Amino acid sequence: MVGGTVRDALLQRKQQHLDLDFVLPTEAVETARKIARHYQAGFVVLDAERRIARVVFPEGTADFAQIEGENLEADLRRRDYTVNAIAYNPHTAQFLDPLGGLEDLQRGVLKMVSPANLEDDPLRLLRAYRQASQSNFTIDPTTRSTIRTLAPLLGKVAAERVQTELGYLLGSSPGSQWLAAAWEDGLLSFWFESATAEDLRQVGKVDQAAQILGETWLELGKELKTPVGSQSTLAWQSLAKLATLVSSVPEEAESQLEQLKYSRAEIGAVTTTVRHLPQLWEAASMTLREQYFFFVDVGEVFPCLVVLALAVGVEMETVAPLIERYLNPNDPVAYPTPLVTGKDLMRSLSLSPSPRIGKLLTEIQIAHIEGKISTPEDALKFAAKLIDYF
Repeated sequence: MVGGTVRDALLQRKQQHLDLDFVLPTEAVETARKIARHYQAGFVVLDAERRIARVVFPEGTADFAQIEGENLEADLRRRDYTVNAIAYNPHTAQFLDPLGGLEDLQRGVLKMVSPANLEDDPLRLLRAYRQASQSNFTIDPTTRSTIRTLAPLLGKVAAERVQTELGYLLGSSPGSQWLAAAWEDGLLSFWFESATAEDLRQVGKVDQAAQILGETWLELGKELKTPVGSQSTLAWQSLAKLATLVSSVPEEAESQLEQLKYSRAEIGAVTTTVRHLPQLWEAASMTLREQYFFFVDVGEVFPCLVVLALAVGVEMETVAPLIERYLNPNDPVAYPTPLVTGKDLMRSLSLSPSPRIGKLLTEIQIAHIEGKISTPEDALKFAAKLIDYF
């Protein structure tokens, strides 16, 4: 048994989802296939050339790989960091630790096995910051210096793989600190060329703002930790952090996120946040009409937007009225109830289907929330007066 499984066990870290890694001298794929058949588990060949296969259980996965090199020690010397280059034999309860990984674990230090290993797979550069955040480790100074030198290579890594590592860093408070460190060391410049030191400081402030919001409005705090959609593992709070890294120009932000292969829902949420953030500086002076269009445009993205607003310095008192509206399902501005339908307008006013039906309905809705009308009859009379303007 090798890799992260051994490292986490030695750190006494328990995982909800088991991720076991085994290396075998021969017949790795064949062994995995037999185990999958015996336990009626899933089976997939991950890399036919390197002889790596995965067995999928309900509680986790087990990967089986053929040893790379002449023996197990040679295989371990191909790995990224010494704490991940410890092997454990479950039959003899013995460790093989040729690179001093056990000592580095005790010291809480991530140390590279070699610069060449990092260069072979540049994603390992960013992975150091993710592992440091998850384990509360530091990065060895020589290793960090090497990472700075090799940082431009991260631009050659598949975007999906980079996005996965970013997801880990965006998803926790320690990750925010290490994300800033990764930026300082040049690892984010290819993907977020417009990001500044102040932007990275705001990433950490999002966590602080989320805590304050959660203490004041428990329901909003829960929403911030909810995934954006069924196709996303990122929560609204994580997307607010991502919004600090991209350009403040929505079109440029969209291009950056497309390059990183984020989903349409994630891209839409971030660009909506970027587009409407300036409005919240003047939230206290927004008219009911402006608030109506604001909630129509923002919708479910509101938690992401408001937590970022607090992080960049908008006062709580400024946005509190909007928060109260958002959290009240009966609020007429955030969740307006139509007095009439388009069919009602066409039937009552002898109108044909056209874009002006939608415009009339919008004006009726605004008049309703402004208190100018209150019944369907009022709405139809109001619409009759507006026909000539549309």
